[in-house]
Parts: sequence; C-alpha cells; structure tokens
Amino acid sequence: MPIALVTNDDGIDSPGLHALAAAARDAGLQVIVAAPAEQSSGASASLTAVLRDGHTAVERRELPGLEHVEAWAVHAQPAHIVTAAMNGWFDPPPDLVLSGINHGANVGRTVLHSGTVGAALTAKLHDARALAVSLDVALHPTGERHWESAAALVPTVLELLLDTPEPAVLSLNVPDRPTDQLGPIRHAPLARGGSVHIHVDEVLDGGVRLAEFEMDDPPEPGSDAAVLIDGHPTLTELRSVESHDGALVRDWLDSQRARR
Repeated sequence: MPIALVTNDDGIDSPGLHALAAAARDAGLQVIVAAPAEQSSGASASLTAVLRDGHTAVERRELPGLEHVEAWAVHAQPAHIVTAAMNGWFDPPPDLVLSGINHGANVGRTVLHSGTVGAALTAKLHDARALAVSLDVALHPTGERHWESAAALVPTVLELLLDTPEPAVLSLNVPDRPTDQLGPIRHAPLARGGSVHIHVDEVLDGGVRLAEFEMDDPPEPGSDAAVLIDGHPTLTELRSVESHDGALVRDWLDSQRARR
C-alpha cells in the first residue's frame, strides 16, 4: 500500500487538508498528515522552521473524521515538512506527497510563490510523485466552499500519478462549485500571470503595505486560468528545478573566446 504524506500551506486546521486526507485514505493509501501549525501561504519552497533545542517543533494532532490517521502539526513551512519526511522523519519515507486542498486557485506562473506547489515540487527533488490540489475560491469568498468537488477528483488523478514511469508533479485546480456542475478535466498550460495580483497599496515612513486583488484582465485563451473560469478542472504537469539546454551561455562563451 503506497504511503502518502498529506500537507498544505493553509495549516493543520484547514478543511481542505482534511478533505484531501480523507480522499487519499478512501482511495486505499496509507496516509500520514503533517502540515504547518499556522498559515503558511506564499511560502514557496522555503525551508524555514521554528526550532526548539535545535529541533523542528512538532505536535501530535487528532483531526475530525480522521481519528485513525497519524497527524502532526509542524512549526515549519510545507517544503521543510516534505524534506524532513523524505529524509528520515518517517520510516519508510512516503511514496508520494499530496498537497492541499488549497484555499484558492494556483494557476499561472505565480505558482512559483505557492507553498502548496512548493511542497509538491520539493517532493520531486527527492524522487517522489506529488499532486497539488487547489480550489478556486474567490479572494473574499462568501457562502459554502465545495471541498468535496476537489476531493472527488483525487482518486482519478491518483491513478495517473501512480502509473507514471517516472516521478511526476501534477497540479489540479478545481472550480468552487458543486460536483455535478463541473466540466470534464482539461489539460492546460500555465497562464502568464496568476489569478491574484499584488501591488504596493501604501508607502509610509519605515513601511510598505502590500495589497492583493483579483485580476480584471481575461487570461490567455486555453491557459489554466481561462479553462478554470470556464468551469473545467485543470490538470497541469509541473517541472521542478532544471537547467536549460545551455545555448544562451554557450553562445556567449563562444563570442568571448572569439574576441580574444
């Protein structure tokens, strides 16, 4: 039975985390939950943590509806948790990492800043498969969130993830609507931007205040942001840190040698 580490960046008390852990358990995975003790959105792949006597601070938790699932609140960022899990915290280490369900979409190139995605990409650095799951919740939501809609798609995507010949990182974004109102899953490339933009709202003597606002401009047709708006869950394969083919640097070095 594959072992799945379930984490997030919204914190151990997030209902999205609980929904994802339950979906993984019901799909037949052995689940371990280890998530930040506090909100860690925007952490990217940061490895920072709170240390006590030189140790990352952790606490056992019992989560609602997951009474028989091992769960830990960790005073650290999501990528730190994944790194610890893959390097000796758990024996054996997890076979895959499930990150989410995030409160808000993770689309476009701004996924670089997401702690949810950062945890998944960190798993790939340790040769483990990973899935980041996000629900397209508005910046200032009202009403009930449809965590069950995202959770219902997890078993299907897990079939793909577990069947890949090499470890892969997938990002699943789901519209915040009832399951019967979702369109089919679509593959979609990353949009140039994200669903939320940050700008400087106020500059004071000794301080700068940033504000978030939802993008007004429509995203590029066919991008993950556009497909999500149209009511389709989007599935995108993400690549971790890789070098380019080197043509830019090689051509520059050749030009430097030619000048000598």
